[in-house]
Amino acid sequence: MFTPNGLARAAVRFKPASFAGTFVALLLAAAIVSACGILLETGLRASVLPDRYAKAPVIVAADQQARLTVGSGDDRHEESSALPDTARLSDALVARAASAPGATAAIGDVGYPVHRVSASNGAGSSAHQGSVPDGAGSPAHQDSAPLTAHGWGSAALTGTRLASGDAPRTGEVVVPAGHGGARTGDRVTLDTPAGPKEFHVSGTTDADATVWFTDREAVALSGHPGRVDAIAVLAADGADPSALARQVSDALGHTSGVRISTGDDRGAVEDPGLADARELLTGLGGSFGGVATMVAVFTAAGTVALSVGQRSREFALLRAIGATPRQLRRSIATEALLVAPLAGALGCLPGIALAAWWFGQLKTKGAVPDAVGLRISWLPLTIAVAATMLTALGAGYAAARRPSKTKPGLALAQSAVERPPFGWIRTPLGVAALAGGGVLAGVAASQTGDDAANAALGVVMLFMLAVGLLGPLIARICASVLGLPLRAGGPSASLAAANSRANSRRMASAITPIVLAMAFSSTLVFMHTSEDRAIEHQQRAAVTADRIVSAPAGLASDATERAAATPGVSTAVGLLRTSVLVPAGSGGDTWLENAPTQGVIGSGRELAAVQDLDVRTGSLDALAPGTVAIDTTLAGSAKLHTGDRLALRLPDGTKASPKIVAVYGRGLGTALVTLPSADLLTHVTSPYASDVLVRATPAGAERLAALGTVTDPSGYATAQSRDRELNAWANTVMAAVLGGFAAVAAVNTLVMTVLDRRRELTMLRLVGSTRRQVMGMIRWEALLVTVAGAALGTAIALATLIPMMRGLTGESPYIPPALYGSFLAATVGLGLAAVLVPARAALGRAAARP
Repeated sequence: MFTPNGLARAAVRFKPASFAGTFVALLLAAAIVSACGILLETGLRASVLPDRYAKAPVIVAADQQARLTVGSGDDRHEESSALPDTARLSDALVARAASAPGATAAIGDVGYPVHRVSASNGAGSSAHQGSVPDGAGSPAHQDSAPLTAHGWGSAALTGTRLASGDAPRTGEVVVPAGHGGARTGDRVTLDTPAGPKEFHVSGTTDADATVWFTDREAVALSGHPGRVDAIAVLAADGADPSALARQVSDALGHTSGVRISTGDDRGAVEDPGLADARELLTGLGGSFGGVATMVAVFTAAGTVALSVGQRSREFALLRAIGATPRQLRRSIATEALLVAPLAGALGCLPGIALAAWWFGQLKTKGAVPDAVGLRISWLPLTIAVAATMLTALGAGYAAARRPSKTKPGLALAQSAVERPPFGWIRTPLGVAALAGGGVLAGVAASQTGDDAANAALGVVMLFMLAVGLLGPLIARICASVLGLPLRAGGPSASLAAANSRANSRRMASAITPIVLAMAFSSTLVFMHTSEDRAIEHQQRAAVTADRIVSAPAGLASDATERAAATPGVSTAVGLLRTSVLVPAGSGGDTWLENAPTQGVIGSGRELAAVQDLDVRTGSLDALAPGTVAIDTTLAGSAKLHTGDRLALRLPDGTKASPKIVAVYGRGLGTALVTLPSADLLTHVTSPYASDVLVRATPAGAERLAALGTVTDPSGYATAQSRDRELNAWANTVMAAVLGGFAAVAAVNTLVMTVLDRRRELTMLRLVGSTRRQVMGMIRWEALLVTVAGAALGTAIALATLIPMMRGLTGESPYIPPALYGSFLAATVGLGLAAVLVPARAALGRAAARP
């Protein structure tokens, strides 16, 4: 008799078709695991080479993470979240950094947007988005594209040189050569965060879209007096950056919130988008990758178990002729070691391609800086191969447990009949998972905000686990229920119903991947459609203004006042768009979460005239500096009420505890947090309003065109919806990855089950069944399997979406009929094709035999 290793090699060599399905499943699992691992590693190791700060070996900047200590005792730990805007340092630290031994100079660097304002009939006026009155009261125009302002001292960092004229002094500015026709000696008006001001042009440079003030005036005009974005420390050639960093640290003393960077870490200071990119990539590779990996491994394990189960007669024969349980287990383990490494290695190739495509799309959509590169190393690829090997070994051993322990005399008899759908281990665990999913669904329904979303994600995972564990029992129930109408459908339909009831384990192996595909795809896609519908409804209901004046780059600093002074305008309220960090979660599981925020330029009473926030408690009339209004989802998640104080972090990380004066219900369509703009202006880089909402007569609305782009409420809501495109795309891609993998796995499993039934199909033809009757039976079985899988997947998706959407939006989930119909059609179509094609081929080969 063959040794176990020789038997395994012979099985793979002479019966490769038996292992094809296992190979495909393991290859796809390796692709998913490697792609997510590559994205995770890229997020953890992402860096940007310094550009602006390349000549400064040491950069001093504020910590750009908000940190929150949660828990107590041994569970005490720190949570961190990226700040929505730039945290700044006191400019008093510049001199202290310059005093460090080895430092030749220290430059306090600032950067912020300003707008060129030029007379409409003056020379050199440029394209504009709006107009402002100049000092004499005549019309003046603000350029649509903002300029970036810096202090002239930072020109040493970039090597910028004067093309003409001299360096700026107080009241002077250096402008780009040829910009707006300005030349040395001219006078220009710039709208800065500190307000419009006229400057004398002292010189020009070849730098694009950049203006330069004196260092002191640049800080004064930034809107953050006495604060700088970063401190660039220069040193003599050949100086050791690490040694200089230590000297600078000693010179600064124990200043809290200060981070000193050298090497590539300087790029993170320069490009604030790197922190968001890291968070996004680690979220995709970690959170989504964890779910995707679990699904991939779970599905691959099921395929391996099916492959082993289909060879039960072969194992029974081996037991009958004297093979020991240990020999069978060794043989199955060797088969896994022969198939899994090759499948894992080849699966890494499409995994790399998937990661590269996904990463490229994120770059194209602006979610990842162009300077960040995809990191592909041996680690995620090795983990992917190891995961496939462990999956194959574990599933093989589990599937071989029963045939290896069966007594030789009973082995052949037991392999000829279907095992009961119950198991001493699987069934109790499955019932527990099912009960846990039901309990968690009730908990999710009673929660709001992120608590509901987090609980709902546990619902889908527990229900999927229950389907996997209770698969044979669920398949038996589905076959009994759906088989009732089939019994009256003729011989083929009746035989299909009887076959499905008698072979519940085979049916379960086909249903499980279909349930996976339908449940995960529906949850991800319909979560977005539900949020979109709720946001759109809230947007349209909230905006009661007649017209909205907007500019993506920011309106003039006094645009709200000028709109209010326009004849025919009764109310004008400016909105400054930004974000703050608010506490989320509860107990030891608390973190800071980004919350969209609108800063109101005007009073709360005026805001109520142009924006109906659906106030539930309190009143917007009380909105004033030191107060806040919040959405009901945020109030419910943080368990806050009117009169409480909301502990939040302003955009630059400054702690604040404004008093809640109102709780409203349309925050998803507007903003979760509403603050007076006075509380935000000194904490944002760009303090310009992006929108002005007005109540005006038709004649007054026409005059507003001089201020910016004017739209009606419906056009404004449509434009605002574009901000959700990235989230929609991300959900669609995740649904495609998970759903596509599960769909291929389902097709693979169905093909395996049909090919394993070649003897059965041939027997049916021999006893007199016509080819049409056999194919009809196969067709009805495929419909029963796909309909059952789609129904179970839909039920799991609804059990997840209903509490999640009620917690997040307060509404029921919205499932577009056409989109759901396409999902259902694709599921049924793939199921029929995966069954009918191999069945037709099997019957053709049987008929060709003599």
